[in-house]
Amino acid sequence: MTKTIDPNSIPQPELHSYLLSAVAPRPICFASTIDKEGNVNLSPFSFFNVFSSNPPIMIFSPARSGRDNSLKHSHINVKEVPEVVINIVNYPIVEQMSLSSTAYDKGVNEFEKAGLTQVASKKVKPPRVGEAPVAFECSVTKVIELADTPGAGNLILAKVELIHINEKYLTDNKLDTKKLDLVGRMGSSWYTRSSGDSLFEIPKPIRTKGIGVDGLPKSIQNSTVLSGNNLGRLGNVEDLPSASEIDDISKLDEVKSLSKPKELHTVAKRILEAGDTKKALSILLYAEKI
Repeated sequence: MTKTIDPNSIPQPELHSYLLSAVAPRPICFASTIDKEGNVNLSPFSFFNVFSSNPPIMIFSPARSGRDNSLKHSHINVKEVPEVVINIVNYPIVEQMSLSSTAYDKGVNEFEKAGLTQVASKKVKPPRVGEAPVAFECSVTKVIELADTPGAGNLILAKVELIHINEKYLTDNKLDTKKLDLVGRMGSSWYTRSSGDSLFEIPKPIRTKGIGVDGLPKSIQNSTVLSGNNLGRLGNVEDLPSASEIDDISKLDEVKSLSKPKELHTVAKRILEAGDTKKALSILLYAEKI
């Protein structure tokens, strides 16, 4: 059964909760800005992503307050001084980042409240977070205010002018995902951590031209053992195993002792999820013959 909701029929806070819980995890823009008097502000926003590499453009959105419709200090600041540093948040600073989201009065420096190091930028006025694994000095090219109602977003288009990378997060001069230990924003008070067993790789389909799930035999497509993810991985192969490859598979001890297709599908699933797609597909095709 499906619950269908017209967004115009529910209160804004309820809609906000559905949106943020469903569209997740979201990367976090830890934005440092400065007002025309020189007061520094540091605030996190999870309405954020990178949208272009040439030119290098990031966008974040400080939404109007759902309670009193007030504007975020970051929004006001970039209209006064159109510059921002987007600091990337990883697990070692996630609690300090969260603390900085407190609605302190204008003029209060969240660097100091959160115990973070304020480092002078080279091309823009706002400082960067010294503890951040990566920081992007940006010029603000445009501010798009979507509405003047509670919860309305305000898109800040930020062009990257300079990048600072803590070298301990590099491997062979490339950012190392496992070392970065990034965090993402979920709904309510929840976050997610990108490390350990939560990290997994999927071969990029754009590097090959897979046969697609529709290119698999119907018995595999309709398997009661294989999941949608399993079928997606199988559909990424460029061609089906040859007759000789299938014949070689049939001689394996773990295969030749089995006589039921479902048993073979179970073995193939285990091998597929261990990373050997071609072998798994050969077993599945062998199951077609018995």
